[in-house]
Amino acid sequence: MKIAIIGAGFGGLAAAYDLKKAGHEVTVFESANYVGGLASGFKEPHWDWSVEKFYHHWFQSDASMMGLIQELGLQDKVIFPRPLTVMYFNEKFYPFDSILNALRFPGLGFGLNKIRFGFVGLFLRLTNNWRALEKVTADAWMMKWAGKQVYEQMWKPLLVGKFGPFYKDVNMAWMWARIKARTTRLGTFEGGFQKFADLFTDQLRGMGVEIRLGTPIKFIKQNQASGGLNVDVESFDKVLVTTSPSLMAKMCPDLPEDYLKGLLELKSMGAVVMVLSLKHQLSQQGYYWFSLPKEAGFPLLALVEHTNFVSKDHFGGDRIVYAGDYLEVGHEYFSLSDEELLERFIPAFKRINPAFEKDWVKKVWVNKTNYAQPVPLVNHSENIPAIQTPIEGLYFASMSQVYPWDRGTNFAVEIGRRAARMMLGK
Repeated sequence: MKIAIIGAGFGGLAAAYDLKKAGHEVTVFESANYVGGLASGFKEPHWDWSVEKFYHHWFQSDASMMGLIQELGLQDKVIFPRPLTVMYFNEKFYPFDSILNALRFPGLGFGLNKIRFGFVGLFLRLTNNWRALEKVTADAWMMKWAGKQVYEQMWKPLLVGKFGPFYKDVNMAWMWARIKARTTRLGTFEGGFQKFADLFTDQLRGMGVEIRLGTPIKFIKQNQASGGLNVDVESFDKVLVTTSPSLMAKMCPDLPEDYLKGLLELKSMGAVVMVLSLKHQLSQQGYYWFSLPKEAGFPLLALVEHTNFVSKDHFGGDRIVYAGDYLEVGHEYFSLSDEELLERFIPAFKRINPAFEKDWVKKVWVNKTNYAQPVPLVNHSENIPAIQTPIEGLYFASMSQVYPWDRGTNFAVEIGRRAARMMLGK
């Protein structure tokens, strides 16, 4: 078969790998001039490693990604440092990277609250019945079973930060998946995610996969003469689209009305992420990940000091910091200049380190995307568009469909390979 894949993120590349191994002719189309999708990175001339535009890491439990890396023979390039994650409470930050530290966290209160916190975590780790959990919101479930103090200190800030005005609408299966699938051990690739994506691409090209960068696709339509599909003017037997639902709908107007409606009704949050190179270390304690509650006046969801995870030596001595937030597309952050956004974030930097001064900043990069975090509502499984669309030979695989799991490169690989199996009739 002659197969087209739209999008060179990790899902599209993983599908291309399996389809080519099965003996088919595969062409990957990517609108950007680089591979990697949201996990792509950039590099300054004096850096040895790249930095991701939108922050990414792997969990030790990411079986799909680790399995692919093993197949590619790149497992010796994966590292799992032990960074320090902290939570905020009463103007202080407390380690929150283990069960013991979680139980010590003063924001949970005492006695019964900590017991309820432990039992809720244990239950969610042990149960596999996520379908029952998707029938209720995370807000209602956590308030009932974790209790008011634990919910408002722990879980509500996460929901508000991730989903903004939709936080009360997100189903409990989403929360279950985060607790079920994630570990405290975080990993990355030597050289950065872009290095991995480039090495993966090199292997694909060596196998005979054609990858066309800087090639946006305008439309995908049925070819009545051949029975296949036209990708712009080129004909293919089968096509896999790995873009956002809205872009899929735009490219494929011939899809039946109910399928198009399903695509366009999927809710998602965008993201604005600032990357900074600093002259000095921001966290004096060497903390890596700061979860920042909006209700405490922080103007962003998370601050990550990347060079407290991997060595600053990979970046010519620069200290690399991420400051990011999930936001509705109409949020003002999308229209602010880099300088204006920096001014908004500086007060948060000063709360983390009172000695911080603006002249610590060497350079700033701001990346924005309209599609970063799907919003899974109650009974979301009933509303997910099928991977195999109603048009014969046309398939769709996006992070909106990895549900009940959450977005990330691991599940991008999983759904990309699942789509490939379907295209092969397996």
